[in-house]
Amino acid sequence: MSEADDRELDALQAVLAAEHAAVYGYGVVGGRIGEGRRGEARAAYDAHRSRRDALTRDVRDLGGRPVAASAGYALPFSVPDSVAAVRLAAELEERLAGVYSDLVRAADGERRAAAAGALREAAVRAARWRGGSVAFPGLSERGGASSGRSSGSGAGGSGSRSEGSRSGSEGSGSGPEGSAAGASGSASVGPTG
Repeated sequence: MSEADDRELDALQAVLAAEHAAVYGYGVVGGRIGEGRRGEARAAYDAHRSRRDALTRDVRDLGGRPVAASAGYALPFSVPDSVAAVRLAAELEERLAGVYSDLVRAADGERRAAAAGALREAAVRAARWRGGSVAFPGLSERGGASSGRSSGSGAGGSGSRSEGSRSGSEGSGSGPEGSAAGASGSASVGPTG
């Protein structure tokens, strides 16, 4: 495998890990989100499950072994209510935009176009959740810039508390309406690196 292929595979694995975390995170969002935005949360959850499955195939196509989802993830902040759930959804999308920007940089051809589309979708969802946008989606995470967000952890989330888990597995169809109670695992919601 060439060095370019290795970079692309590493970027794919990072995006896959971020999508696993997003699926988990949207389970928490769905457990706390208000009724008025539950459909939007469900659509995002379904989109991330679909992307996760496609990325798993892409990693295998490149000869890699897809990174597995963690049993649970530490959230960047507590999610006790609908307001915090909306904030978490925006945070998930912003973090995904950052790792998709890495894949755009590492990939070529159709995979690069797909990554650019995924970055755009994450940026649009983040803007919808947050009620505004950033000039260059995916880049603010790289500079460590704070845009008035909570003082939750950075992309790595090493100091985060685990705030919730969704019952069942990602493939179980429990979706974002699942429980947001309980906690397990120590991985951070969102990409690391």
